[in-house]
Amino acid sequence: MREGVLHKAWDFVRKFWKVVVQVNRDKATDMLEFEVKEMENIFVILLLGSFIGLPSPPAAMAMELLPFMEDEIGLMVSRADFAQDPLGAVMGMLHVD
Repeated sequence: MREGVLHKAWDFVRKFWKVVVQVNRDKATDMLEFEVKEMENIFVILLLGSFIGLPSPPAAMAMELLPFMEDEIGLMVSRADFAQDPLGAVMGMLHVD
């Protein structure tokens, strides 16, 4: 009887620990994804900073990197569209249809 209780308690602790580890992994993954997005945004601002008044790198370098920045430029355009409708941007982040 007592061995069964200890076995159940040990199983509960193992399952609880697995959940804790998975939650922490998910949080770490989310933080890394956010950081990657912000680093991409910073990179785009550094490269195309002349549009907002920042000094920009040499034009030849910026032109060579433009093909690799298709997604980031699309993101900047969509953010510029959302800037006119901030409530729409919040609803989009909350996935409200």
